[in-house]
Amino acid sequence: MIRYLIKRLLWLIPVVLVVSSITFFLMHNAPGGPWDRDPSARQVDTVTQKRLNEFYGLDKPLWRQYIAYIIGDFKNDGSFDCGLICGDLGPSYRQRGRNVQDILFDPPTGKNFFYSRFGFSVRLALISLGMSVIIGIPVGVISALKRNSWVDYLSLFIVTLGISVPNFVIAIFLIIIFASWLHLVSIVPQSWDQVDVWILPAIVLGFNTMARTARMTRASMLDVLNMDFVRTARAKGLSERLVVYRHMMRNALIPVVTILGPALAGLVVGSFIIETIFSFPGMGRAYVTAIGQRDYSMIMGTTLIYAIMVALANMSVDFVYVFLDPRIRLTD
Repeated sequence: MIRYLIKRLLWLIPVVLVVSSITFFLMHNAPGGPWDRDPSARQVDTVTQKRLNEFYGLDKPLWRQYIAYIIGDFKNDGSFDCGLICGDLGPSYRQRGRNVQDILFDPPTGKNFFYSRFGFSVRLALISLGMSVIIGIPVGVISALKRNSWVDYLSLFIVTLGISVPNFVIAIFLIIIFASWLHLVSIVPQSWDQVDVWILPAIVLGFNTMARTARMTRASMLDVLNMDFVRTARAKGLSERLVVYRHMMRNALIPVVTILGPALAGLVVGSFIIETIFSFPGMGRAYVTAIGQRDYSMIMGTTLIYAIMVALANMSVDFVYVFLDPRIRLTD
């Protein structure tokens, strides 16, 4: 298993190189630059732009800028500035004096790591995933056991709604209902330390994952419902609850786990729309702001973090398989 883990981790290297290459060249081919401002605002003069480009190395050819970001480059004073291979995600062009990793991972003074932008996004994703699992799996199980009943039809309607309706549309409706009409929550919370302000973003972000989890659970339960080992367990005189939990669910959850690993990464990656709508102080909102400001290093660093999280989430699924099904073994 250790060799398998090392082998999978080494595959992250080409993943990072491919993602960084595509992101880098698409980003630099997009119109505008990091020194552009709103047309109504005062523009950075040509001399200042030239000096900023020289200071950050943006006056060099693109291929050299890319190598400098990945490996590093020599400064004007002769010192070597190491790049991504040393864990440096680069300086932010808009938040002068701060590196990308500081912006994303450093919490405010006196707070712990979970109050950083990355920590906020991870907390929201974990809460959303927890709600999706706690609600989605029981709904799928009950829907399969009560097949063709009103419970099954109601759950299928909710699942179809969750899969077909975009989460930002659901967010707008929930804000109108609970914030504007009922005044139960604040549209822009003053503090994110209160539990109730997390409910709406978590529901909106996790609704699609909950629907997919319920649908996959229902389909998997229907597949194992009439299998031989289930009939044998019932023939032994085991209670229906024991048959469902010990025999049916353990086999039915294997396909469900397949989607939960990438779903966690997807909740973090796809949260930038929800974070923007709810003014959430997470990594996704910083990513959207960086795109609008053409903050190249911020865009690159956040994209690479998202890519690594998706790759690690997919890899973690293989290890969960082993615990769910003893027949599965990890091989090189």
